[in-house]
Amino acid sequence: MAPALRDVDAVVFDTDGVITDSAHAHAAAWKSAFDAHLAAHPPADPAQRRPFDVRDDYLRYVDGRSRLDGAAAFLASRGLAPAPGTVRAVAEHKERLFTEGLRTHGVDVYPGTVRLVRALRRAATPLAAASASRHARELLTRTGVLDLFDALVDGGEAARLGLAGKPHPDLFLEAARRLGVAAGRCGVVEDALAGVEAGRRGGFALVIGVDRAGGPDTAAALLRRGADVVVHDLAELLDTHEGVRR
Repeated sequence: MAPALRDVDAVVFDTDGVITDSAHAHAAAWKSAFDAHLAAHPPADPAQRRPFDVRDDYLRYVDGRSRLDGAAAFLASRGLAPAPGTVRAVAEHKERLFTEGLRTHGVDVYPGTVRLVRALRRAATPLAAASASRHARELLTRTGVLDLFDALVDGGEAARLGLAGKPHPDLFLEAARRLGVAAGRCGVVEDALAGVEAGRRGGFALVIGVDRAGGPDTAAALLRRGADVVVHDLAELLDTHEGVRR
């Protein structure tokens, strides 16, 4: 296992895009919901009427955030006043679309992540899964990996506890608390810019960025937000190779 992981006492994994290959389904649902809203309520500036981009807009505005925070951030970026009722309507539309897609197509787990999780379990490392999504428990159960984690903090728990969304570190700090390990002795694994920033703000000992997009600047963006190391697949951390470091 990579030396950096041997130096932490516990690890918190984000869910969408890290454990489960569900980020694409989220992005597709957001695109349908946002594009419908832009068509019905076009921004005054024609340049802001372009469709939602499933790569750039998703990574910048909604990835890793709660549904309401993501909807508000994107609408504001297009010059549309994110009134609470509007934000809620767009978020609920996205939720319906994602749920329909999940029931129809399902999701897979990333094999490299499962390999790393099993290796950490063999080393008796406490593990938690965390997600801003209320679907996290269902996703982990459907893919057969829920039992690999000692704790789960999902969007439902975050709402119940009043946890602030990413880039605030509340979600990860609660996961570390449930593992009984201080943030300064715990690692965080994230693929979202907001999530990486949350790990850094929370004072976690190690922040690992996962660059699933593989774009020309995505690894650099993760490093700028606070990742200590960036990998394309978590199986890389089973070898001496540790990805791109800052």
